[in-house]
Amino acid sequence: MAHLGENRYGKSRVRVMKVIRHDTWHEMKEWSVRVLLHGDFETCFTEGDNSKILPTDTMKNTVYWLARESNAATLEEFAIELVRYLLSNNPQVSKASAEVEEKSWKQVLIDGQPHATTYALAGPELQTTLVTLDRGAEPIVQSGIDGLVILKTTNSAFTGYLKDKLTTLPESTDRIFGTRATVEWDFLPGTTSFADTRTRALTTLLKVFADHDSLSVQHTLYDIGEAILQAVPHISQVKLTMPNLHCLLVDLSRFGQSNPNQIFVPTDEPHGYIEAVIAR
Repeated sequence: MAHLGENRYGKSRVRVMKVIRHDTWHEMKEWSVRVLLHGDFETCFTEGDNSKILPTDTMKNTVYWLARESNAATLEEFAIELVRYLLSNNPQVSKASAEVEEKSWKQVLIDGQPHATTYALAGPELQTTLVTLDRGAEPIVQSGIDGLVILKTTNSAFTGYLKDKLTTLPESTDRIFGTRATVEWDFLPGTTSFADTRTRALTTLLKVFADHDSLSVQHTLYDIGEAILQAVPHISQVKLTMPNLHCLLVDLSRFGQSNPNQIFVPTDEPHGYIEAVIAR
């Protein structure tokens, strides 16, 4: 006989832009929100009884309403407010989660000064958070940066690896190292310094990536994670994903030219995929 297993439902891709109009400048945020609820929903599945179902359209409107009411300075604070609101107003819900992605809009610099009301998208990366709240518990907060595209043109090597009859990759002691990095960190309970953590984690990641004498992607990934843990004492672990954005050296010898590490073909398909968790 069939029975209902673990289930949840919610609303995804709720896009909202908020402009805070200060006297002399405007602050702007663009978020994409996903809300998921766990709870007493079995009869909806098994009997078609919707009496305990909060419509996902209502969840969408809740995001808009709360965005207007909220004084949250960070996406983490907004996500915490959202899950608390949903639990407090829906007794049939046992757990709520809110995932928020924020685009990296930055004020445009005009004559070296931030323009009061004009923004430009700084990069493709997204600022992220996932907040999960069980009824009667404290929020669990995981935050990060998704899709940070970074590249350096030297101080990267890959040698001494396993070779078999299908190996064609030549060893390199000086190669381009590009990646689309994703970093996620887990906050220790009770932590509220979300903005400072994000700044310190990103600053540390970029510094280590730039300065590291890399012997492999794995080598650099670990040192980045270790450095972030040292820089931010109130996170318990860091997960890093660093796929390769390959730059392949072009063979110009057929044209009678040399190629002293100058001309490359950038490609990201197929690519190497490296992922690890670095924990305390």
